[in-house]
Amino acid sequence: MHYSSWLVLVALLSGIVIGGGFVVILFLSISRSRQAVQVSSNTVPDGVDQILDAMDSAGIVVDASLNVVKATAKAFALALVSNARLTYPELIDFAERVRRTGTLIDEEVDLQRGRFKDAGIRVHVRASLLGSRFVLLLVEDRTEGYRLEAVRRDFVANISHELKTPIGAIGLLSEALHTAADDPEQVRMFADRLNAESLRIARLTQDIIELSRLQAVDAVANAERVEIDHIIAAAVDQNRVGADAHAIELVVGAPTGASVYGDAKLLITAVDNLISNAIRYSPDGSRVGVGARAADGVVEIAVTDQGEGIPEADQERIFERFFRVDQARSRTTGGTGLGLSIVKHAVQNHGGDVRVWSQPGMGSTFTIRLPEADEPGSALRATASSAASPQGEQNQ
Repeated sequence: MHYSSWLVLVALLSGIVIGGGFVVILFLSISRSRQAVQVSSNTVPDGVDQILDAMDSAGIVVDASLNVVKATAKAFALALVSNARLTYPELIDFAERVRRTGTLIDEEVDLQRGRFKDAGIRVHVRASLLGSRFVLLLVEDRTEGYRLEAVRRDFVANISHELKTPIGAIGLLSEALHTAADDPEQVRMFADRLNAESLRIARLTQDIIELSRLQAVDAVANAERVEIDHIIAAAVDQNRVGADAHAIELVVGAPTGASVYGDAKLLITAVDNLISNAIRYSPDGSRVGVGARAADGVVEIAVTDQGEGIPEADQERIFERFFRVDQARSRTTGGTGLGLSIVKHAVQNHGGDVRVWSQPGMGSTFTIRLPEADEPGSALRATASSAASPQGEQNQ
């Protein structure tokens, strides 16, 4: 074989060896690259997904770079996560502290929400290591519990304040009766005032009981079909004596024939409170109108007075417990400050709302809005109509 042929053969073999080596190196490189991607994309340990999905509280898992690799629906609902990152610096701080110290964190913290930080939530946070790469944060929203506790404290404080005045007055009047035992006219005067204060305590106690019942979960558990005309008539009848005492004319609109599902007693109480408030804050000899209408599946009951009206700044607060626009006049007229709160809760328990329109010097109109009940037998008529249609005849 010629020397040139040997050179060609050697070159060919060298090319094969070098090419094969390059292919092997390329294959190993690709394999290592794939293995690295698999490691970097490795998520949470087995079983953690199922545990988080079964939890009611918000659960979040972050990696070493604080990227969120797992979050429950509750975490998104509370806006704790956005774009695979924790949205609150407090949570970021918890995760960093756990990763740095390796110790469990169990704390409560206020998280400020909104662009202008005008609203917040109170949460309980438990943060701990999850394996060697992850941090687990469990967040429980306790805002409602704290709100209810604050309401309870305010309610007790308000009740104590409201009861202190009539109870103190009863004590003083009792002493006055004792010293005026020989003066029949003084005795009668003090006895009348004593009776008025006892009635005030009775009304306040009854309103507190009514409001507590309305705040129960099953306040309208036994709902039944209720005629709106009956609700209005019963509430108006309960206020005729009070209206006549102040020469106030009660004007009732035409019957509507509408009905709603709910508790008749609670609805009568709500309308009764609106009418009695209208009478209480209307001048003698004026008129109070009560009317209702139904349209687009909504029943509205409106009570209109010719009183002094409510300042716009106070209209958002008038449904709060014990709030009074005019404290002095409320005490004179005997109001407890709970009437409109009772109206609000009674209506909300029926799936409705209550609105107010008022201008100083032009009176006020309170409107209760409730979902209208379906017409009796409407489903049956719809079925019969469908059966009588041309398509129904064809199907037959």
